[in-house]
Amino acid sequence: MRNYSLKQIQTFIEVTRQGSVSKAAEKLCVTQPAVSMHIRQLEEAFGVALVEAQGRGIRLTDAGRTFAGRANVVMAELHELESLMAEYAGAQKGRIALAVVSTAKYFVPMLLMRFSRLYPDIEVRLHIENRESVLGMLERSEADLVIMGRAPRNMTTQAAAFATNPMAIVAAPSHALAGRKNLPFSVLADYAFVMRESGSGTRAAMERLFALHEVPLKVAMEMPSNETIKQAVMAGMGLSFLSLRTLRQELAGGYLVQLDINGMPIVGQWFVTHMASKTLSPAARAFKAFLVEQGGTLMDAFV
Repeated sequence: MRNYSLKQIQTFIEVTRQGSVSKAAEKLCVTQPAVSMHIRQLEEAFGVALVEAQGRGIRLTDAGRTFAGRANVVMAELHELESLMAEYAGAQKGRIALAVVSTAKYFVPMLLMRFSRLYPDIEVRLHIENRESVLGMLERSEADLVIMGRAPRNMTTQAAAFATNPMAIVAAPSHALAGRKNLPFSVLADYAFVMRESGSGTRAAMERLFALHEVPLKVAMEMPSNETIKQAVMAGMGLSFLSLRTLRQELAGGYLVQLDINGMPIVGQWFVTHMASKTLSPAARAFKAFLVEQGGTLMDAFV
């Protein structure tokens, strides 16, 4: 058996998650030929085919499915080993795998910048995904810590709130509801919404809100990006439900307006979460403490 590398295994795992070489290459920020080469080298090292073409994507062979299952376990163990070894270096050094839901990308870079001033020798690997993907990373022990708007109820985790998450209905300034006061929630039944995709925490919160008020939700379009949704709302394609922490520039510039709906905005929390069974490294403990002690204050001053 030939030698193989952790990088090749990591590439293979990403291909299995994405279901295609092109999507894996985009996620890993490498070329498609580089991804294909890593897969080919793994297959040559073990002497078996791990993937085969299926339309525009790939599917795993029997050997590939076995390899993927064990590879995920191995990578989780190696990540845990890194955390254990970091105990010897103390909190001043180390590496943190941080996964955040996509809405958090508006403030997390600022928090990381502030944290790096305190701990310049701690490396943070940042992953930005929708809620469903972040939960998957948490469950597979691929992330030390995750930042999300609601702690998962079906997993045994430890979650600490560190900041508020106000969410509201927004519209283009020319919308019929813009400027009107004390609107009942029921008025929203007559208007279409531009929504996040399934698996998004923002979408789930919106669906819970409409169900609570027993108001039907009319969907104009689904989009996987807050930025794209904001552009669609500005263009008059519909209303939307978004975190106010993502709308600082648009509201200040008058490109979007917050509708005056009774009971809005709703105010949730941002949580830093990890599996209860996970032993956090000193670096991860330092970052968690930083968020709990300073995160909310910094975010309120920033947004």
